[in-house]
Amino acid sequence: MAATTAPPGYLLHLADNALVLGQRNAEWCAHGPVLEEDIAMANISLDLIGQARMLYQHAAAVQGDGATEDSLAYFRDQQEFRNFTLLELPHHGPLAGTAVAPRDYATTIVRNFLYGAFALRQWEALQSSRDAQLAAIAARALKEVKYHLRHSRDWLVRMGDGTDESHARAQAALDHLLPYTQEFWTVSADEAAAIADGTGADPLALRPAWDSELDAALAQATLRRPAGHGYLPRGKQGLHSEHLGYLLGEMQSLARQHPGATW
Repeated sequence: MAATTAPPGYLLHLADNALVLGQRNAEWCAHGPVLEEDIAMANISLDLIGQARMLYQHAAAVQGDGATEDSLAYFRDQQEFRNFTLLELPHHGPLAGTAVAPRDYATTIVRNFLYGAFALRQWEALQSSRDAQLAAIAARALKEVKYHLRHSRDWLVRMGDGTDESHARAQAALDHLLPYTQEFWTVSADEAAAIADGTGADPLALRPAWDSELDAALAQATLRRPAGHGYLPRGKQGLHSEHLGYLLGEMQSLARQHPGATW
């Protein structure tokens, strides 16, 4: 009997999430607010990029047609990426991709918390995937994401329940980013196929635990939960903000300048 494998599009969604957030967090390297945070964010980035590598390797094997982890990461265009829009946003407020603004650590922390609380539940569920390779990846990723979530939650509480300035920054970041989490709870065609064959996790089943985690953290941080409504992002359907193009342009430039090179 042939082994059950998750749909390639679903694996790419998971891989793209890890790669794009890993790339974003790596932008803090040498720019962290304190040395310990510079190192912590670099380690979180490496964890995420490691998860992306495993997922791209698996996706390439399932997809065939000569695909490799490098071709999937470096030679797909913006509309082919399936990551959540939340993860591609820059480290500041709602500005155009060409705008110049200082990095805001509160924005990074709030984004990492919102996604980490979701990813934790997703990897927990995927440990039971009928795709044995994906289940093994999930078990490893879960150990890493537990640390990512603990790190971001600790800083969320520290900022929210800190000075007037840190509280205001954390609340502004939450107001800006929470509406993007609507995308967590929409089911794409790739997710529906993975749920149907038992290889994927139903995001709707993860929402109660995510809501509970969010409400508890915000209460401890003395932050107000804003309305999570507005434009519904569709990054996992290939409709992205202008920011992803800039991120991919920087990330992919070297590989595209030297196609066929070995690294």
